[in-house]
Amino acid sequence: MSFEKDDKVVLHDQHSEFDGETGTVTQVIESMFGEPTYTISFDEGQEVGIPEDQLEAVDEDEE
Repeated sequence: MSFEKDDKVVLHDQHSEFDGETGTVTQVIESMFGEPTYTISFDEGQEVGIPEDQLEAVDEDEE
């Protein structure tokens, strides 16, 4: 599943201080291999270069 700007997502990265937190996609960048990476903005900061497999879509009905 690919994500677009302003999508709400949950980050799953045990090495990130934002692991398990919900954030907003602020930028989508296609890598030189054709795979998208994402910049995710959280209340306390942001993560850059996040691959698609570390993100989970947030069901808008649950917010």
